[in-house]
Amino acid sequence: MEQPALLEMRGICKEFPGVKALDNVQLTVRPGTVHALMGENGAGKSTLMKCLFGIYSKDAGTITLDGREVNFKSSKEAMENGVAMVHQELNQALTRTVTDNLWLGRYPTICGMVNESKMRKDTKDIFDELQVSVDPRAIMSTLSVSQRQMVEIAKAVSYDAKIIVFDEPTSSLTEVEVEHLFRIINMLRNKGCGIIYISHKMEEILRISDDVTIMRDGQYVATRSAKDLTMDDIIKLMVGRELTNRFPPKENVVGETILEVDGISGKYTNLNNASLELHKGEILGVAGLDGAGRTELLENIFGSMTREGGTMRLYGKEITNKSPKEAIKNGFALLTEERRATGIFGIRSILDNTVISNLKSYLMGGVCLSKKKMQKDTQWAIEAMHIKTPSQQTQIRSLSGGNQQKVIIGRWLLTNPEVLLLDEPTRGIDVGAKYEIYQLIIDLAKQGKGVIMVSSEMPELLGVCDRIIVMSGGRVAGEVDAKTTSQEEILTLAAKYV
Repeated sequence: MEQPALLEMRGICKEFPGVKALDNVQLTVRPGTVHALMGENGAGKSTLMKCLFGIYSKDAGTITLDGREVNFKSSKEAMENGVAMVHQELNQALTRTVTDNLWLGRYPTICGMVNESKMRKDTKDIFDELQVSVDPRAIMSTLSVSQRQMVEIAKAVSYDAKIIVFDEPTSSLTEVEVEHLFRIINMLRNKGCGIIYISHKMEEILRISDDVTIMRDGQYVATRSAKDLTMDDIIKLMVGRELTNRFPPKENVVGETILEVDGISGKYTNLNNASLELHKGEILGVAGLDGAGRTELLENIFGSMTREGGTMRLYGKEITNKSPKEAIKNGFALLTEERRATGIFGIRSILDNTVISNLKSYLMGGVCLSKKKMQKDTQWAIEAMHIKTPSQQTQIRSLSGGNQQKVIIGRWLLTNPEVLLLDEPTRGIDVGAKYEIYQLIIDLAKQGKGVIMVSSEMPELLGVCDRIIVMSGGRVAGEVDAKTTSQEEILTLAAKYV
C-alpha cells in the first residue's frame, strides 16, 4: 500500500505584473524520499518554493502538509510548522557568530536571559550529528561560502523539519563537500524527511533523487521516477527540444600573448607567487578545490584585492590595476562568484544594472545621461543574452538567478573588455542557458578577447577551455592542455599543496 503524501501542492498559480510565474502547478512529495525539482531558469521552481515557504502568497491552489491544509504567511511560520529551506543565495548576519546565526529569533532563555550554555551545547550536538567541522564561535564573514552553506543546512535541521528544500546546494561546494552533503541528505531521508532538491546538475539529480518533477515556463510538465530517466530524457522535458551536445564547438583561434601575470601575491589571503599567461582568443580555465585561491587570483588581477607583490603586463606594457576603476579603464571585466552580494543592485531595474559600468559612454555634453542610448543598449543585452524579463524597468531581484547572471554578463560586454574574468559564470544556471553562455564565451574568444574562467565543474572546464591552470593552497600547481588532460590529472594537481 502506497504511503500518503507528506506534501501536496495542487493547482498553484502566481502572477506578477506582466508575467504569469506559475500556472496550475502541482508537486507531491512522499515521506523518506528526495524529490528533485527541475526546469530552465525562469521555469518557476524558486517561485513555487517561495509560495510554499510563505515568502510569496499564492493566487490560487492548495498546499497540504502531513494531511493538513496550510497557507504560511511568513518563513518563520513555515519553519515553526516543519518546513525549512536552504536558499541558493545565502542571507546571513555576517558580523555575528555561527551560533547566533543558527538561533537568531529563537534564542533559548532562562529567567528572561539568553541561555548561552544551552545554545552552545545544542549547536555542538547538531554539528556533531551532521559531522560539520565549523567553529560555532567563528564570525560568519570569516567562513568560506561552502562553510556558510553547511551552517544554513544545520539551521534547517535544527527546526526538526519534515520538509527541507535545498536550492542549488552544491553550486559552491567541492567534490568532497558534495559527498558530505549527500551523506546528510541520506541521513535525513532515512529519518523520514521529505527533501525537495533543486539543481541543474543532472548527474547529481540522477544519483540522489527518488522522484523528479519537471517544470517549463511556469507550468507542470511531468513527474517521473529517477531510475526511469536518462540525462537526455530530462533535457528534452526541460527545454522541450533535444540538446545533443552540452558544449558548442570551439572555433576560437589562440594568438599572441595579451596578459602576463608574474608572481602576484595577495595581502590577507593565501594567494602566493601566482603566474600565468593569457593569449588573444584564448579561454584559460582555473581549476582547484575550495579555498585554493582561484577567486583571490581573479580579484587580485582586477584590483579588488590588495596585492602584496608581483607584476602584470597587458600587451607588453606594465599595468598596476590598483582598483576596479583602473582595471575597467585598462579593459578588464570581472563577473563575481556571489552575484547577489557583489554582482547586482537588487532594488534597481534591469536597465540600471545593465548600464552601471558604462555610464561615461551615455553622457551628453558631459552633464546628462542619454536615456535613449541606455534603453537601446539594455534592449541589446536583453536580446543578446535571451534574458526573460517583463520589461527593462523590472527590478533585477525579481528575476531568476540565471537571468540575473545574464544581465551582469551583458553589463560587462557593453564595456568592450580586452580581458574577461569569469568566476563561476554558470553557477545556478540551467542546461539550456549554460549552452548559451558557453557559446557567448567562445564567441568572445573568436573576437580576439582573452577569457580567464574559474569553475568548480570539471566537465565545464574541459569542454570550454583551451588550457587549464590548477590552483592548490594559493599557488599555481600546474598547467594542462584541456584537449589531452583528464579529471584525475587535474585533481592530483589540485591536492599538490593542500
